[in-house]
Amino acid sequence: MAEDLLTNEDLKHVRARGVDEGDFRRQLAILRDPPPYTRLLRACTAGDGIRILDDAELSAALAAHDAAAAAGRFTCFVPASGAATRMFRAPLAMLEREPQLDATRLEALATAGDGDAREVSEAWRSLDRFAFLPSLRDALAGCGADLDGAVQAGAVATVLGGLLREPGLGYASLPKGLLAFHRSPEGPRTACEEHLVDAASYARADGGSVRLHLTVSPQHLAGFRALLERVQAAHERRLGARFTIEFSHQAPSTDTVAVDLEGNPFRDADGRLLFRPGGHGALLENLGRCGADLAYVKNIDNVVPDHLKGPVVHWKKVLGGLLATLQAKVFAALRRLDTDPDAEAVASALALLQVEFGIAPPAGTAGDAAARLAFARRTLDRPLRVCGMVPCEGDPGGGPFWVRSGNGEASPQIVETAQVDASDPAQQALIAGSTYFNPVDLACGLRDHRGKAFDLARHVDPEAVFLSEKSSGGRKLRALERPGLWNGSMADWSTVFVAVPTATFNPVKTLNDLLKPQHQAPANR
Repeated sequence: MAEDLLTNEDLKHVRARGVDEGDFRRQLAILRDPPPYTRLLRACTAGDGIRILDDAELSAALAAHDAAAAAGRFTCFVPASGAATRMFRAPLAMLEREPQLDATRLEALATAGDGDAREVSEAWRSLDRFAFLPSLRDALAGCGADLDGAVQAGAVATVLGGLLREPGLGYASLPKGLLAFHRSPEGPRTACEEHLVDAASYARADGGSVRLHLTVSPQHLAGFRALLERVQAAHERRLGARFTIEFSHQAPSTDTVAVDLEGNPFRDADGRLLFRPGGHGALLENLGRCGADLAYVKNIDNVVPDHLKGPVVHWKKVLGGLLATLQAKVFAALRRLDTDPDAEAVASALALLQVEFGIAPPAGTAGDAAARLAFARRTLDRPLRVCGMVPCEGDPGGGPFWVRSGNGEASPQIVETAQVDASDPAQQALIAGSTYFNPVDLACGLRDHRGKAFDLARHVDPEAVFLSEKSSGGRKLRALERPGLWNGSMADWSTVFVAVPTATFNPVKTLNDLLKPQHQAPANR
C-alpha cells in the first residue's frame, strides 16, 4: 500500500505546504485506484439541455443585465496564470532543432512537409501583421540587432530568439496576458488590456466602477502591475471607467501529489514527495474568495479587437442578465420555502427546477412531502451558472452532456474528453456526435438568497479528477489534476446552457492564431 511507505518527514512536508492531510491521503487513494469514467447519457442539443433564446427572452435578459450591472453586482474573473509556452511550441521546437535557422532552410523544410516548419514559415512571411512587431524591433535593437536587416538577411533564428528568449521579449516564458495580441488606435494592446476594455462594456456600475480579478503566477505579478501602471489610466480616461483590479495566486496547498507507475509516492532526487500544480480546478478556491456577487469567467486568450467586440459584449450581457433573472426566481422560491413551505410552495419550487434546469425529484418521492421539500431546498440552494455554448467546429476539448450523478440525478454538465472512457465505442460516439462545444464563457452566481457566499468546495464532484502520465527527472509518474474549474468543480451547481454564436469564441492557442481575421485590425484582415 502506498500509505505504508509514508514517513513522519513526509507528513511534515505535507503539513508545511499547507496541504490538508486527509485530502493528501485521498489523492493517494485515487492515484492508486482511479474512480470510474464519467458516463454520458446523451449530448445536450437545442431544446434538450441547450437553451435557444427568442427575441423576448433576449430583451428581458439585456434589461436584467443592465439593472444588475448598474448596481455593481458583476466582477470579471480571469484565469491568467498560464504561461504561453504551448503557444510557441512550433517555433521553440524549430530553434531547438535548427539553432542557425535561416529562411532558405525554413522554406525547404516546410516544402518537404515538416509541420513545425510550415507553422513557422507562415509566421515568418506574415511578421508585419503581428501587433508585437514594434516591441520586437526595440528588443532586438537592445541586443544590438536590427529587425529589418535580420528579415532582409533571412535570419529567422535571430528574430525568433528575440521574440521568444531573453535577452529579448522573452515571450515563451511570459503568460498570455502580457503578450501584445492586437493593434489598436492607441498602439499594441495586450490580452490583459482587452479584458479591461471588455469589462468596461458589460461589468460597469453606475459611476463607472469596474471590478476585475485575475489569477496570476507569483513570478509574473510584477509584470502585470507594471503593465497596468503604464496603461490603466489611459484606458480609464478613454472609456470613462474606474478599474478596481485584484490579483490572486494558485495556492500551493492545492497542489497534488504524484505517484510512480506502481502507485507508490513519487520522490525527487532528494527523496522528497513530488507535488505538482493541481490544474485550473485549483482556482475554485480563488473564485470563492474573490468576494464577487455575480462573476463572469472567461479565459485570458479569448479576446478580439474593438471592431469585433459587438457580439462578444452583447452575448456577455445576455448570459449575465439571464443569470440575474434565474437567480431572482430561485431566491423567491427559497424565501417562500423558508417562510411558508406548504404543498403549493413546494410544487412551485419543483416546477421551477423542472422548467429552468431540467431537474425532476427522485422517483418514489411523489407521496413524500418531507422528501420533496428537502429535495427542493437542497437543489435550489446552491451556486448557479449560465454557460454559453458554441456550435462544434472541430475544436478539441469539452462539451455539454447529460450525465447521471452518483445520487441518480440526471443533470447537464460540461465534460472534458479525458473524463470519458476512450475504449468505449458508444461513449466515444456520443462525443463525436455532439453539436456544441464549451468555450469557457460563464456567468456565475456565488451568493445564496441570504447574501452569504457559497462554500464552493461543498459542490465539487471529487471523483471528476484528471489522471495523466508525465515524467520528472527522466522517470515516469502518474499525475492528478483536481476536478476542472468548469467541469467537476461545478458539478453540483444549478446549470443552464445557452447557445451563443461562434463569433464569441476566438482563442489564441498558437502564434499563428493571431494572424486569423478575428485577431487582425481591419486594414490587416
